[in-house]
Amino acid sequence: MEEKTRLGLAILCVALLVGIIGDSLLRATPLGLNLVLWVGLLSLVGFAIARWQGVKLLGGGRWAVLPAIFFAGTIAWHDSVTLGTVNFVALLAALTILASRARCGRVQIAGISRYVGDSLFVAIFSAFGALLLLAGDVRWGQVPRGGMAGNAAAVSRGLFIAIPLVLIFGGLFMAADAVFEDMIRNVFDWSIPDLIGHIIVSLTFAWVVAGFLRLMLIGPDWKAPGGTGPRFMSLGIIEMGTILGALDALFLAFVMVQSRYLFGGTAFINATNISYSDYARRGFFELVTVAVLVLPVLLFADWAMRKENPGHVRIFRTLATALVLLLFVVIASAVQRMYLYYAEYGLTELRLYTMVFMGWIAFVFCWFIATVQRGQRERFAFGMVVTGFLALAALNLISPEAIIVKENVGRARAEQPMDARNVAKLSADAVPTLIDELSSIAPSDRRPIIENLLRKWSEEDGDWRTWNWSRSRAVRSVKANRDYLWELQSSKD
Repeated sequence: MEEKTRLGLAILCVALLVGIIGDSLLRATPLGLNLVLWVGLLSLVGFAIARWQGVKLLGGGRWAVLPAIFFAGTIAWHDSVTLGTVNFVALLAALTILASRARCGRVQIAGISRYVGDSLFVAIFSAFGALLLLAGDVRWGQVPRGGMAGNAAAVSRGLFIAIPLVLIFGGLFMAADAVFEDMIRNVFDWSIPDLIGHIIVSLTFAWVVAGFLRLMLIGPDWKAPGGTGPRFMSLGIIEMGTILGALDALFLAFVMVQSRYLFGGTAFINATNISYSDYARRGFFELVTVAVLVLPVLLFADWAMRKENPGHVRIFRTLATALVLLLFVVIASAVQRMYLYYAEYGLTELRLYTMVFMGWIAFVFCWFIATVQRGQRERFAFGMVVTGFLALAALNLISPEAIIVKENVGRARAEQPMDARNVAKLSADAVPTLIDELSSIAPSDRRPIIENLLRKWSEEDGDWRTWNWSRSRAVRSVKANRDYLWELQSSKD
């Protein structure tokens, strides 16, 4: 049997097992312990097959298994929907790097186009990789009749004959004894639609896992997109100088003319009819729009710029750096606007994540200057991904919702308005801190909060697959403080 056939058979068998386990684990929602167990199992079988079949995983992407398991674990750690969504996206990114770069390749040296290409490959192979295994990688004519494959075929033939006999004799025994009949009915209490549903879900998971492992252990049959590739167009310093010079002039004019509006702060807002909400949202919109447009423009400009003349390259990089520095002014303005919004109305998830996003964007542009502007373009994407992972890991460690509660309760102590409705909507992550701080909240504000605590966190879900540390801790906290909560609920001062 050829090595590729043996490896393909191993992937198919393991994928079927992981698919069945996935159906058993991931059917239970909301996701919690089940997701980290399944991702851990997927990673384990991938490395186990590689060791068993002698596949050398020498690529830098093999280390992506660590952030993959970490971000899967955060789903069983935090209950916040916002944080959980971002963690899930990070999990998919880590699995993408693992599948595409575990066998070969360096993740530190790869452009954004390469990362986009890898994401595309993972999606394609997850959807169609199993078909390549079944129709191309495994040479079914080489599968021996003896050994494991032969034994499996013999077992299948035996079951084909045994099942009708078992059904006949089992039916007779059930008719002869009521206790035996009840026992059999309890064991096989399945409905046909449920059974079909389990089969479909298991096979779907197995199909995706087979494609994922095929890319991880065998790789694509064609060269992945990325790298420099053919140069469809190139521009000289005159064209680039015109483009970047015009943008620099526009940004500079905006910063100079709008300086009063960008940095007017409280005095400016009080002198106009603009609300704090509109003021902050316009600042954030400016940041997002400029960041989304400027970064790809600069990356494309660096790619298209002809670099034969060192003097031209220095002019280009000077103009590009000036544009980034002017962009920092817009970022600073947006940060100030969001700070004013927070100072007036308090802290929410959106405002906190917005500030973190702003900080990450600022670092991305600093990293752009440190890499792309120094001729090390291939290192830019890796730094952007890693810093994104680190920023998200830091958010998980600091527990954003606990910070939100403390900040808003601090406002209540200072006799400033507190958005009690927003606080009441926070997830289980905020419950222990919220209970500790309830006595500092006005009775009119804390009543809806207490009602929400008693309604949502009085009982824990008994399904171990959906276990979540924050949800479990929230239930324990509410049970331990039930009398205290009822006392605060009934108090009027």
